[in-house]
Amino acid sequence: MLPPLIHTPIKQPEGNQILSPDNRTYNRLLRALRCLGERGFALLKGRWRTLQHITVSPGRIGDIARAALVLTHFEHNYLPAIR
Repeated sequence: MLPPLIHTPIKQPEGNQILSPDNRTYNRLLRALRCLGERGFALLKGRWRTLQHITVSPGRIGDIARAALVLTHFEHNYLPAIR
């Protein structure tokens, strides 16, 4: 069986019960990963104003977002050196 593609946090049990250490660690790791993705989207959206109000087809949005990501990486010197 394949692992789930969308991971959701484990909710706090009702009453005075607390999550097990494993479940708290899972939630903490999930928050850390989600933080990186949200920061990346915020950077792209803030830097490229056109991404805030885009109304093209879903197939074209991916191309535009990829181009914005490459330009942002170029701007911040994140691209690997080309030989």
